[in-house]
Amino acid sequence: MNSNHTWPNAPEPLWKVENSLEAHPPLREDMSTDVVIVGGGITGITAGYLLANEGKKVIIIESDRLLNGTTGHTSAKITAQHDLIYDEFLNHFGQEKAKLYYEANNDALQFIKQTVDTLSISCSYSEEDAYLYASTEEYARKLSNEMRAYQKLGIQGEFMNSIPIDVSVKAAISMKNQGQFDPIAYLAPLIQNFKEKGGQVFEQTVAIDVEKGSNPVIITKTGAKITCETIIASTHFPFYDGNALYFSRMYAERSYVLAAKTKKAYPGGMYLSAENPKRSLRSHTLGGEKLVLFGGESHKTGQGHRMSDHYQALKFFGEETFGLTEVLYRWSAQDLFTLDKLPYIGPVTKSEPNILIATGFHKWGMTNGTAAALLFRDYILEKTNPYLDLFTPSRFYADPSIKTFLVQNADVAGQFVKGKLSFPTKQVSDLNIDEAAVVRVNGKKAGAYKDKHGKLHVVDTTCTHLHCEVAWNDDDRTWDCPCHGSRFNIDGQVVEGPAEKPLIDLTGELE
Repeated sequence: MNSNHTWPNAPEPLWKVENSLEAHPPLREDMSTDVVIVGGGITGITAGYLLANEGKKVIIIESDRLLNGTTGHTSAKITAQHDLIYDEFLNHFGQEKAKLYYEANNDALQFIKQTVDTLSISCSYSEEDAYLYASTEEYARKLSNEMRAYQKLGIQGEFMNSIPIDVSVKAAISMKNQGQFDPIAYLAPLIQNFKEKGGQVFEQTVAIDVEKGSNPVIITKTGAKITCETIIASTHFPFYDGNALYFSRMYAERSYVLAAKTKKAYPGGMYLSAENPKRSLRSHTLGGEKLVLFGGESHKTGQGHRMSDHYQALKFFGEETFGLTEVLYRWSAQDLFTLDKLPYIGPVTKSEPNILIATGFHKWGMTNGTAAALLFRDYILEKTNPYLDLFTPSRFYADPSIKTFLVQNADVAGQFVKGKLSFPTKQVSDLNIDEAAVVRVNGKKAGAYKDKHGKLHVVDTTCTHLHCEVAWNDDDRTWDCPCHGSRFNIDGQVVEGPAEKPLIDLTGELE
């Protein structure tokens, strides 16, 4: 990064620094239960909490640590204002479905607020107005259309020509009484309550497959199995997709956050730019001092500039708007988008009603993830849920799904060809400490990284999912696939799907 600025050493979300969670053991033996939840983020933990309180026997398994994925890396806005979405939904799906989407997310917001009150959770929850602003005439017109959509759908909002922060705007719309919080501080008491009700948690437990049937069985990497009545896969990218080819129906984006002390006082509220590059703002009080969270810089996974450039752009925006005195934390997150921007929540396929998935929250996981947990509770208890058909993963809307499918898969094809035609320009011997590059090892294209101790880690750069070429992420120190968003650590182990197998380790071939 900019040599004039000292950045926090490693990317680490402030939520994880502020909170410590109890560790849980890995699964070591076969078990049986009512419900197995795979994935320990906001969806899995909330669903576990809800179902355990309904008397269900529930086991949560997590491949890493609880809340170490997207939920732990969120900017943690709790809002139904999901960028420019309602005008688009009105045009594509009609008024009934657009209104249902708003209501599902508003219900989730109210549930979080009530849960904070009921359990007396200290999680820095505050009620804030959410603002979407436009800096160009083109996007001011889009905001006018969005405001008309609000009015048609009965959403309380206000159209305005200025906002309380120092950004030049042509127009803005607000959505009143939204929220923000510390997500880990919120979810920690839900985990505790879940365990007090008999729920069990196993970490460092990787689910690799499902044996289908009326009592499906989760198979884990170590061979231990869990037999149950219902499986909930809330693993960001579904670890099991029932041959429904979800990788071709979603795409992954990365985005970035800085948490900083500022010279100017923050006026309250949560803000998001309508234009690209995205700029997101909110505040958080840490140790009695108010920090500002500057977010944005979205790009498809594996296709951005150097990660440091994205942080630098956010730092520049922070300097312009509030004046930065110190950047305390920085981190990035990965989010999945469906073809039509509606999440997939429900049975993985029509023929497997007892295997449920929740994915594709398109950066709005605090409300969409909570809505998914509420839907799963109703589904498992055989209660009516008004949002079941809206979110069903087996849906297909020709517009916009076909267009988005063609665009995304043309991009995948382009990235595939680009990767295959690229030629390594560095030798392993050229690498400095903490540097990576694509090199050639015994005629094969390889990714080499020299760690801080001078040890080399060399992997085949061909993604094990559909054979695209991975790219180096210089901030998280991962190899990221530009085609479908799979990510691998320096030794090739899978960090994020859809890839299931590690990259081939070529370190031994250097000897």
